Amino acid sequence: MYQKLVSKERRIAVIGLGYVGLPLALEFAKKFQVIGFDISAERVALMKQGIDPSNELEPELFLQKDISFTADPVDLKDAHFFIVAVPTPVDEHKVPNLRPLLSASETVGKYLKKGDYVVYESTVYPGCTEEDCLPILEELSGLKGGIDFKFGYSPERINPGDKERTIDKIVKIVSGNDAEALEEIAQVYGAIIHAGIFRAASVKAAEAAKVIENTQRDLNISFMNELSIIFDRMGLDTKDVLEAASTKWNFMKFYPGLVGGHCISVDPYYLLHKSKQLGYDPQVILSGRRINDGMPAFIAKRLVQMLIHNGKSPGQTKVLVMGVTFKENVSDIRNSKVVDLIRELMQYSVNVHVTDKHASPNEVAHEYKLTLLDNISNDYDAVVVAVNHSEYQKLDSAYFESIMKDHPILMDLKGIYSFPKNNGFTYWSL
Repeated sequence: MYQKLVSKERRIAVIGLGYVGLPLALEFAKKFQVIGFDISAERVALMKQGIDPSNELEPELFLQKDISFTADPVDLKDAHFFIVAVPTPVDEHKVPNLRPLLSASETVGKYLKKGDYVVYESTVYPGCTEEDCLPILEELSGLKGGIDFKFGYSPERINPGDKERTIDKIVKIVSGNDAEALEEIAQVYGAIIHAGIFRAASVKAAEAAKVIENTQRDLNISFMNELSIIFDRMGLDTKDVLEAASTKWNFMKFYPGLVGGHCISVDPYYLLHKSKQLGYDPQVILSGRRINDGMPAFIAKRLVQMLIHNGKSPGQTKVLVMGVTFKENVSDIRNSKVVDLIRELMQYSVNVHVTDKHASPNEVAHEYKLTLLDNISNDYDAVVVAVNHSEYQKLDSAYFESIMKDHPILMDLKGIYSFPKNNGFTYWSL
């Protein structure tokens, strides 16, 4: 397969052109013929013009690439190496929603041919590729996996907003249903990944590796969040404690904060789901999730307590929340825990204003029924800096004083600032 792809006798198809699929497709298009498929005709139209709908990639990255974008699944008939990179979210009950993945499998299955390859990149629980996706591929194609076509799993490691660790600079895990599949898949990815290829022992091992990467980070942050709650009651600054503790050679330096987005706050639920299916109810993973999911309520309650302490009635206060995306310097608002914080504050009848130049006002209005301000006022009782956007890092204490009135409060959730005390407002950070 690899040699036929190199000679362009065969084509690669990337299904799902979001934060993961689009940069992957463009990288492959440097060496191979690529079909970029997405179900959204609107998104495809933008990509044909060299525009990334996710606002992650610059227009020049679309130039001189051997790629055709399409929203018509019939075009997939010309592909022989399929890569599925669709979202794998959880529903409102924190249960994995495999519908996008299974739908993509149905689409691929209709155009699968003997000798083809299918590789999944979407985050799943261990066993999903072989237990949930493979049967669909076999049913729709009439072919037998491992005999008529090969399959594998290669977990994505895209980091939105990171301009340094681009896709080619991150070690890629690959796996295959047998030794031949593993080697062919490794060669294909090896053509574009300069950081190196790691061959996983099995498809299931590769799936498990992906899901625990973010689960581990989720647990580490949950520990920091719990410490920040404890230290707040002690009157300790968490930053001061972490700086002291990190002088020990084996101390792992993580920071407290809101844990949102489409990876760290979602992936643990896939592992939880599979564990419960197998009759084991995880304790550590679930406790970490509870702490991180509870942080918006904790922060909102703490702010209300501080407002009352300053002699203000929450229902008569105005609070500015700066930043609504799930992390710094990106436009992605999926599963933003800042939104949960805003809603928690609204439950206390606080008048909340929201600003974020990185986020799309239309998306925020559509997804969360919130309005982003173009111009902020100068009479806020409190300001919550919720996201570490680069432009926020340049702000000084004088700026915050200029937009707040008497007895103001500044909540710095990311610990950006090191303002001197007695600067005209009450400063608080996690």
